[in-house]
Amino acid sequence: MSHGLPARMLIGLLAGLVLGTGAHALFGGRPELEGVVRYVTEPIGRIFLRLLFMLVVPLIVSALALGVAGLGDLRRLGRIGLKTFAYTIVVSTIAVFIGVAMVSVFRPGEGLSPELRERLATAPPPPAAPAAGTTGVDFLINLVPNNPIKAMADGDMLAVMVFSLLLGIGLSVTRTEGARRFEEALQGLYDVVMSLLGMVLKVAPVCVACLLFTLTARLGVEVLRQLGAYVLVVVGALAIHQFVVYSASVWWLGGMNPLKFFRAIRAAMVTAFSTASSNATLPTSLMVAEQQLRLPTHVSRFVLTLGSTANQNGTALFEGVTVLFLAQFYGVELSFAQQVTVVFVCVLGGIGTAGVPAGSIPVIVMILGMIGVPGEGIGLILGVDRFLDMCRTTLNVTGDLAAAVVVSRGESELTEPAEAPAPGYAAAPAD
Repeated sequence: MSHGLPARMLIGLLAGLVLGTGAHALFGGRPELEGVVRYVTEPIGRIFLRLLFMLVVPLIVSALALGVAGLGDLRRLGRIGLKTFAYTIVVSTIAVFIGVAMVSVFRPGEGLSPELRERLATAPPPPAAPAAGTTGVDFLINLVPNNPIKAMADGDMLAVMVFSLLLGIGLSVTRTEGARRFEEALQGLYDVVMSLLGMVLKVAPVCVACLLFTLTARLGVEVLRQLGAYVLVVVGALAIHQFVVYSASVWWLGGMNPLKFFRAIRAAMVTAFSTASSNATLPTSLMVAEQQLRLPTHVSRFVLTLGSTANQNGTALFEGVTVLFLAQFYGVELSFAQQVTVVFVCVLGGIGTAGVPAGSIPVIVMILGMIGVPGEGIGLILGVDRFLDMCRTTLNVTGDLAAAVVVSRGESELTEPAEAPAPGYAAAPAD
């Protein structure tokens, strides 16, 4: 994402809000306004959403498969790989549950008047939700697709994710030239999809303005209260996970003083916040792990390299909060099974989401379609996503370093501080 795009997206958000609320105040209920919405702004927004949906399947297949294949030969990873995988799954699940709990307690998406609820109900119908009434056994059986191509065509994303995970495991244990060429092809598919996503996001400011104009022209200024409450809930949930969960894991599982830990990783946190990219922060994280935290290099390099893609707790938390917030906003009641599905997909999304700015947006759009929430609501989020992306990336990078501390415990003694920075890394800041 270019440096100017977040500012343009914010301008698009503000333009859509101002023009939409002004149009609602001056022309609310008039057929002329409804004509502009129905034939101009709404189609533009829906095309934008369809472009995002179009990229979901190739992105999920390539990113998840490559993330698992990046573990290397699973038979040779042994203790380090198992500890990293177990820690990632447990902490990501905790992160999603924190987000779900915050949304359930504070309910930022509720509060619209009955009249506005009725207007939302008359909007174009959302994508069909998955069939309800299946048992837990049926749910587990359906996770494994009997035809992965059909699962992709039907939009059965849970089955597609399971297929992608199995594909990645197969690539990890198959050490042949053909498997490596197929892995390179998947990497090429991933690169192409990310390029297309970048092209789609270039027109996002106009599309965000259209999405917000459509919402506010129909609902008025009342949506701003929900948006502010949503931002506060996301930031609050991220803060709890950052300073409570990570402090506990570093102290209890890693045997390190949390104050020492946070003091040592300041450079990585600042880099993560400013770039909003786990991948771009990786060199700084490696430097911090080796020079400030003095972790064994063979452990820190493995955990941090994998974690920049596969250990994104902040992304998983953000996706869960966003999906449930929009479900509340549109008055979509989710069953317990659907909420469990959201948690499960968000945990997998934290593994498979690209470690680049706005990499979680396609995953959120996909989950909204799975549970029957109108995808148009993503326009509310995109305008404030840059700030929230910076916050959750800081959490992601902190989580990678916390995982490195936890996995390093018991592997070997901490190394002595390096006399000089590793090649290509910036010097650590003075305390």
